[in-house]
Amino acid sequence: MTGRVSFVGAGPGAADLITLRGAKRIADADVVVWAPSVVEAECVREHARPDAELVDFSRVPESEVVDLYRRASASKLKVVRLHAGDPSLWGGLREQHELCQRLGLETEVVPGVSAVSAVGAAVSRELTVSEVAQSLVLTGPEGAEHLAEFAAHGTTMAISASGARTARIVEKLRAGGYSDDTPVVVAYKVSLPDETVAQTTLGGLEACVKEHKLYRTTLFLVGEVLKAPPARRAAAGDEPVRRSRPSKWAMRASRDSASVAAWSAVHDWQETARARRAAPAKPKPESDEPVLALVTDTDEDTPASTEPKTKPAVAAAAKRKPATVQASTTPRQSAKKPAAPKPATPRAKKTKRPN
Repeated sequence: MTGRVSFVGAGPGAADLITLRGAKRIADADVVVWAPSVVEAECVREHARPDAELVDFSRVPESEVVDLYRRASASKLKVVRLHAGDPSLWGGLREQHELCQRLGLETEVVPGVSAVSAVGAAVSRELTVSEVAQSLVLTGPEGAEHLAEFAAHGTTMAISASGARTARIVEKLRAGGYSDDTPVVVAYKVSLPDETVAQTTLGGLEACVKEHKLYRTTLFLVGEVLKAPPARRAAAGDEPVRRSRPSKWAMRASRDSASVAAWSAVHDWQETARARRAAPAKPKPESDEPVLALVTDTDEDTPASTEPKTKPAVAAAAKRKPATVQASTTPRQSAKKPAAPKPATPRAKKTKRPN
């Protein structure tokens, strides 16, 4: 068995948006590597063991993280490296994954809820609609120079870039063919208590960013699919909507609070991991010699005032050999009717022959 490094997607920010598999990996981990600036602290406090080692990789050099991986390989440790959102999107997964494999560590990647999905859910919009846009273009800060080329496709775009470069982003999108009335969603720290999610247009994007003072890495969603649907007026002849009967699971979940329902599936994993870590090791015997114990053997006829006799017995004795049963060749007789004795035949007397 060797050490294991699990790259876990912690979700967009909220602690209850981590996957169940990710929560289980944190509960089993000896070391958790994370950055409190991008991953909610509750996500780690809720699942990590009290004796787990927590490492803030944003405050330590990369060389110390490499030393940690080497220590995990030598000591067979379970390490979890948390990534904001999904590890496969803008997470720097490739370099870390290849490094761990060169060190002989077992690796796995646990997917997470991406920030793009969280923003789409926050504004209740589908990012790919067959009549409007059937594809989604994802681009990070380094791909901002190619925004005009991507915008030429006229589909939905998700841009992760610094808010300080908003003017440059607007210029590139206009050059690619987007009009000023194209809907834009601006999101920062989505799903967290201090999140910022604003809906605007391409023409008002710069003013929106300045109003909310968004100068760090921000997510911009651009496309016609983000346009708000027209309000529906209720007709006079509309039938009332019939509600479906709730299932047993739905009724049980509705009785619990949101936090209890979110963590109920992983509490057993956490308690098992903590109990296994806290359980004392069983002492090994100094020698392999059997331990002698005293077994009392009291005779029924012995009065109570006399002391019982003692005889030594081996506590860790070898298994007794099972009694061998030999099959009898004579048929068994019935207990109800005894077998009749065979009549004795008289022995014939021998006569002497005359000489």
